Amino acid sequence: MSAAIAPKDVVFYSFLKPWLGDGLLLSAGDKWSSHRRMLTPAFHFNILKPYVKIFNDSINVMHAKWKRLVSEGSTRLDMFEHISLMTLDSLQKCVFSFDSNCQEKPSEYIAAILELSALVAKRHQQIFVHTDFLYYLTPDGKRFRRACRLVHNFTDAVIQERRRTLPDEGVDDFLKAKAKAKTLDFIDILLLTKDQDGKGLSDEDIRAEADTFMFAGHDTTASGLSWVLYNLAKHPEYQERCRQEVQELLRDREPKEIEWDDLAQLPFLTMCIKESLRLHPPVTVVSRCCTQDVVLPDGRVIPKGVICLISIFGTHHNPTVWTDPEVYNPFRFDPENIKDRPSLAFIPFSAGPRNCIGQTFALTEMKVALALTLLRFRVLPDKEEPRRKPELILRAEGGLWLRVEPLSAGPQ
Repeated sequence: MSAAIAPKDVVFYSFLKPWLGDGLLLSAGDKWSSHRRMLTPAFHFNILKPYVKIFNDSINVMHAKWKRLVSEGSTRLDMFEHISLMTLDSLQKCVFSFDSNCQEKPSEYIAAILELSALVAKRHQQIFVHTDFLYYLTPDGKRFRRACRLVHNFTDAVIQERRRTLPDEGVDDFLKAKAKAKTLDFIDILLLTKDQDGKGLSDEDIRAEADTFMFAGHDTTASGLSWVLYNLAKHPEYQERCRQEVQELLRDREPKEIEWDDLAQLPFLTMCIKESLRLHPPVTVVSRCCTQDVVLPDGRVIPKGVICLISIFGTHHNPTVWTDPEVYNPFRFDPENIKDRPSLAFIPFSAGPRNCIGQTFALTEMKVALALTLLRFRVLPDKEEPRRKPELILRAEGGLWLRVEPLSAGPQ
C-alpha cells in the first residue's frame, strides 16, 4: 500500500512521540514523504562505508571486556546488556561523532535512552496510564519526562555546537571537505540536506531524526545480534561453518578487521543472520491505519478507518509459507531457495514505502559484529532456555544468557 493509504496507527506509536518528536518513525503525510526523500542519501553506501571502522572499534571494546570477564571467571554473559551498549556506543559515534566510552563507564545519556525504551514498553502493558494526564502524575511518567529532557538537551547541544562551527558561507565546501576526509556523521548530513525548494531542516526536525536513529538503531540491532548468537550456539555445526568462512577471508590479514568490501564475501554468515531474523524478528509487529477501503486478493475488504496489525513474527512462522517454521535452517536463504518465495514472506525490516530506512546500516553492523565475535569466541548455550518476550522489540525474559569461550590466540 502507498504510505498515504496506510499511514501508521497513531495509538500504537504515540507513547514515543514526546521522546522522538516528528521523526521518520512517527511522522505522516507530506512531512514524512519530504523527510524520507531528504534522508535517503544519508544511508547511501558511500556514507555507510566509513562507519565500518567505527563498528570494528566498538566491537573490539566489547570483546576486550568479554575477555576480561572470562579471565575473572564470568563465562555466562547477558548478550542483550553487552550488545545494546556496543550498538549505542557505535551509534553515538556515527550520529554525533561523540565517544562517551559508555561500554566502559556509565553514561547519563545512554542510561536515559535505555530507561526511555523500558518505560515505553512498560506503559504499553498498563492500560490505566495510556492517557497522558494520568501517566505524567505517576513516578514512571516523571522519570520519562526527566529522561526525555536529558536526551533532548544532549542532541540540542550537539546541533547548536555544530551550527556554531559551520561557516556562514561556503557550507557546502566545508561539508564536502569533511565527506572527503570521511568524517561526515549523521548530524552533518541532516544539516546539509535540502528539499526541492532548497529549504533545510529546522533544529527541531534534526533533533527528531537524530533521536529516532538512536532509538531505532540500537535495540533492534542488539536484538538481532543476540538472537543470531543464540541460534548459532544451539547449532555448533553452522557456527563452525561461519567461523571457517571468516577465518578464510581474513587469513593473511593483520590486524584482523572487517572492511566494507568483505561484507559481500560472507554468504553463509549472511544466510545465518537472515534465518535468525526470520525466527526471531527484532520488531514483531507493525501497525497501519487504512485511510480508504482496502480490497484483499480474495475479494474481502478491510474498511476505511480500521487499524491493522501486521504480525511479522506470525508471517515468519506461517507453515503455509515456511516448511518446518520452528527449525533454524540457514539454507532457506540460499539463492536457489529464495527464487520461488513471495517477496513479502520475509519482512524483518517491514515492507513497502515505510520500510526501515536503516536496514543496510543494521545488516552491516550485524555482519561485522558476528564475524569478529565468531573469529574470537566460541558461543555456547546456557543451561536455561530463554523465553521470548516481545516488548518494543523481541527480548528474552531476564536477559539472553550465553556462555563464551575465547578461542586460542594462535592462528585464526
